[in-house]
Amino acid sequence: MNRHYLMFDLGTGNSRVLLVTSEGEILGSRSLQNIYQRDALYRDAQYFLPSEWWRGLEKCVDELMEEFPDVWVDAVSAAGARQTLVLFDEDGKDFYALPNIDNRGREFMREITDRAEIYRRSGKWVTQDFCAAKLMGLRKKRPELYGRIASFTSISEWIAAYMTGQIVIEPSQAGETQLYNIREKTWSQTLCRQYGVDRSLLPTLVNAGEVVGGILPKWQKKWHMAQNAVFIMGGADTQTAVMQTGVKTGEIAIISGTTSPVVAKIDEVIYDAWERVWVDIDLGAEAYLVEMNPGVTGLNYQRFKNQFFPDVSYVELEESYARKKSFACTASFSSLLFYKKTSLRNGGFFMRAPLQDNVDRFDMIWAVLADTACSTYEQYDQLGKLTKSAPDVIRGCGGGFQSRELCRMLGALAGKDICLEDGYEQATTGGLLELCNRHFGEKRLRKKQPVIVRTQAYPLIHEYYEEWMQNRDSVNHTDLM
Repeated sequence: MNRHYLMFDLGTGNSRVLLVTSEGEILGSRSLQNIYQRDALYRDAQYFLPSEWWRGLEKCVDELMEEFPDVWVDAVSAAGARQTLVLFDEDGKDFYALPNIDNRGREFMREITDRAEIYRRSGKWVTQDFCAAKLMGLRKKRPELYGRIASFTSISEWIAAYMTGQIVIEPSQAGETQLYNIREKTWSQTLCRQYGVDRSLLPTLVNAGEVVGGILPKWQKKWHMAQNAVFIMGGADTQTAVMQTGVKTGEIAIISGTTSPVVAKIDEVIYDAWERVWVDIDLGAEAYLVEMNPGVTGLNYQRFKNQFFPDVSYVELEESYARKKSFACTASFSSLLFYKKTSLRNGGFFMRAPLQDNVDRFDMIWAVLADTACSTYEQYDQLGKLTKSAPDVIRGCGGGFQSRELCRMLGALAGKDICLEDGYEQATTGGLLELCNRHFGEKRLRKKQPVIVRTQAYPLIHEYYEEWMQNRDSVNHTDLM
């Protein structure tokens, strides 16, 4: 029996709604750009109004279901960006949301004490990135909003609240709040106390793959869903994407997108006294992912391509890379030196003075792609040493791996083949599909053979790597530890 699933993939820059069969065929999709507003009361605060965002998503689903009037949806699921929080009042109304790019808590982080213990319990540094800091910042300067909060959840489980009326959260998202104890796999009163968060606000934990509840009748009727349609818990987009790679304990996966998380899967939690990694809770709290991240990577490449190569296709760019025999400059735009807890605030293109006449835009975009490869490999190398992971292959997913030049660079630097499972470009969707199929007892999909990008000698990228690191370090203080 071929079932149909409605899926929500909520990112930082845009969101997608997809109609997918249990065989993995994407029948159709719609997307919209996410719009944020600034709060002038803070130096760097952004928010969005959930009701406005939902109207855009609702329109996407309307269009999708109108296109496929004969399809009956059996289940709904969602994955979403980490560190984004939707707030609910006592009437269950979603009235305000704090996205992952909101930094309203930054100016209050100096008030947080016992940071080593917070890291030990949460697996995360004390920074403004996590939801606890956002709530603290809201309480400090927007008490009228903070006082309205009766509960909250992540952006992926916000969809569950709309579809079922239940306010719950998946452990992978709870772990991004910095209010969740990754060792005990439950909410932490100690962490709540540190940030001044009332424990009564914490939502119920529901594991990925479990049924949150039946779809409310109004949505069943509006979008011609099956009478017994249910919402199946998804989770954080990174963990959902990693699931698609088939990564096993002791292996490392790279998710190449806007940023490039590098994660090692482990069964038992670790503690790094130097705080060089984040320890993430995996879907269903069944395992852990030890993470390093070079920060913004793929977005740099996309922006450069859009601004300087609107007339050149990605295929043509790849063809130009295949002919490359030397490099004329290096680029440094990745934003984190993760294992040193250092932000890289200075960057640019580095070349010899005076300006040479042999440097063109193709040299520069290749250098931007090489920056992604080098910064990602650096995290991969450090993570492997720290976790003592020595996998046979690198497991990859995400749109960045559509570039065979990026695969070639990474494989050569690491000395490893790169394994890309069928559907790696839509890894989050693939992860949600597996969760839905498990619930219905659908047979495991007969995937096509994975794409194996064989490692090969590439002296140019090794030469580039040495010069790239020297140039990057010359304009950043990278010796902070």
